[in-house]
Amino acid sequence: MLKPSHPLLRRTALSAALLLTVSVSAPTFAADPEVDEQARQDGVPVTELRAFAEVLERVRGAYVQDVDEKELIQAAIRGMLMELDPHSSYLTPDQFEDLQSTTSGEFGGLGLEVTMEDGFVKVVSPIDDSPASRADIQAGDLILKIDETFVKGLSLAEAVELMRGEAGSEVTLSVLSDGDEKPRPVTLKRDRIKVESVKSEVLEPGYGYLRVSQFQNNTGHEAKKALNQLKAKGELRGLILDLRNNPGGVLGGAVEISDLFLDAGLIVYTQGRESESRNDYKASPGDEIEGLPLVVLVNGGSASASEIVAGALQDQGRAVVVGNRTFGKGSVQTVLPISGDNALKLTTARYYTPDGRSIQAEGIQPDIPIEVSSVELLKDRRPREADLPHHLLNQAQKEAREKGGEEPLASRDYPLSQALSILKGINLAERRQLENRPREGVEDATSSTP
Repeated sequence: MLKPSHPLLRRTALSAALLLTVSVSAPTFAADPEVDEQARQDGVPVTELRAFAEVLERVRGAYVQDVDEKELIQAAIRGMLMELDPHSSYLTPDQFEDLQSTTSGEFGGLGLEVTMEDGFVKVVSPIDDSPASRADIQAGDLILKIDETFVKGLSLAEAVELMRGEAGSEVTLSVLSDGDEKPRPVTLKRDRIKVESVKSEVLEPGYGYLRVSQFQNNTGHEAKKALNQLKAKGELRGLILDLRNNPGGVLGGAVEISDLFLDAGLIVYTQGRESESRNDYKASPGDEIEGLPLVVLVNGGSASASEIVAGALQDQGRAVVVGNRTFGKGSVQTVLPISGDNALKLTTARYYTPDGRSIQAEGIQPDIPIEVSSVELLKDRRPREADLPHHLLNQAQKEAREKGGEEPLASRDYPLSQALSILKGINLAERRQLENRPREGVEDATSSTP
């Protein structure tokens, strides 16, 4: 608890006294020399506060219609935070509640993770199985208009508020994609978004697939459960961790996911303005897949917490990162309650990988890039047995047909098929290295000298 004589309280009181003195003395704005001098000694920007109070008074007295002074001050607060960075914002009680609901995994809306860029709403990533993903809205798309309201000039919170609404209601977005000359209208029906943050499957015998679509409070627990289910289906030889279009979420979830595959060492650290504000997050003993080959799949929609995981596993040499450069959202936001049940979401630190790389505006560069827009599988010019009409099926083909066989992985998800090929290559290389290692008690002829 701060004492009444504490410098912070004294400075706050002086600022309030100065603002009050200036406001009540309008329109002459006569200064109080004693207050001004003490405020300057405490570093209070006297001239700027006086200008703010004068503008407030002029608007209240001369604007074309009556305005609410409280709303003006709240608008000024929102504008101040918008000037800091795209992620700091002023939260009303409803907005604070919405923020908490997204970390629990269920909320209403379109299923979009967004940020602000040059005054427009930019899509970080669509959420799996949401109205946005079904409408083929992609990471990097710009939203220029929401129904009849232009986004330019709105805060991020105001734009998000316009996109939210009752499940079943419709909203039309004006969307500009990279390479398009003009925006296109996209009409979406709002839905109740329930995010299943973890999904898993066996791609091929021995090769598992773990998809993390968002980091929630229970993501670490769900991922460990999914890994145990994969291991129960047969011996694992390698795993693909898919973080594509994962917009981030709870830091604790990212640390827990990284810890599943690490035995020790640093996962991530945060650094604020002061040198003593550094916080380290380290791995605990125990690798859930016991050192098996691991490929992490990322793209431009992988942001924040997903970049922490990719960066940690890359720096620790535990995984090969495959795909496209990630989004580059490497800042930490802290929610600070303030008076009136409102809250302040303020950027207070940056994320750094174990090697000290800043994620902010840089992202994670994959070890193996995969650039592809679409893939169409073409048959060889020379016919094969499988091309002949009424050809006999082998046992695997018969089982696949009985299950209603799917299209080839390369045509439905080319980056994933490439990641699987890379994983197989790593597995094969490690097996050959193990086979060629000299056994105990056996002389290695290649290392002997004549």
